[in-house]
Amino acid sequence: MSMVVSAPPVASATFKPSFFFWMTLLMAFFVFGGFGMTYFFPLATGTFPPAPPVVHLHGFVYSTWMILLVVQAGLVNVRNVRLHRSIGMYCIAHAMAVILMGALITILGATGFRGGPAPHGITLGIFAATGFALLFILAIRNTRNPDVHRRLILFAMLPILPPGIHRLYMVPFGITYFPLIPMYITLNLMAIAIIVQEWRASGAINKFTWIGAGWIVLQQVLHATVGMSELAVDVTYWLGSLAHYR
Repeated sequence: MSMVVSAPPVASATFKPSFFFWMTLLMAFFVFGGFGMTYFFPLATGTFPPAPPVVHLHGFVYSTWMILLVVQAGLVNVRNVRLHRSIGMYCIAHAMAVILMGALITILGATGFRGGPAPHGITLGIFAATGFALLFILAIRNTRNPDVHRRLILFAMLPILPPGIHRLYMVPFGITYFPLIPMYITLNLMAIAIIVQEWRASGAINKFTWIGAGWIVLQQVLHATVGMSELAVDVTYWLGSLAHYR
């Protein structure tokens, strides 16, 4: 009696960019393009104003996370699943750093709030840390289903993209306010692209895809209601108080 053992996927030298790879490149464009104008270029030219070390640590953690995301998508494209999984173990720890740094920079950002209009930046920071954490956990729980896992990773990225996206609208056009509508249109188009790609590939939409898209919709509803209320101002004052002690 013979036994046939299925071999693990063999790495291929042929690189064929997939939808997921192009999406990670697009996300990296928003992050490095937006922050390139307000952080990386000024830092490289010596014009970036003095900032506490935590700001640079935040930039390092998020920048390296985006690089890891592109590398991981590329490894899947060349079918080097073994290395993808090995790096993935580290990525879990790095994702925790993303969540912690996002929460920390949001708290520190709230310390400078002095009232006035609704604190959009702080609201987006809260949504970013919460949405990324929830959807990333779902992605890790679905590693045995690669298609679900990859789409959840993409959806987990959407809540943390707004800072890069709105900088791409604000800086080139000299906008001094948060361009919420263009920013959310951009996020919605990316979410729709993920849904359409899944429909074209499988003829159905997985429940986890609806969960990911649902978070983006919920974030917009909350931002348009609670995020522009006195409650948001009170929460911002409270977050700012966490950075002080007596």
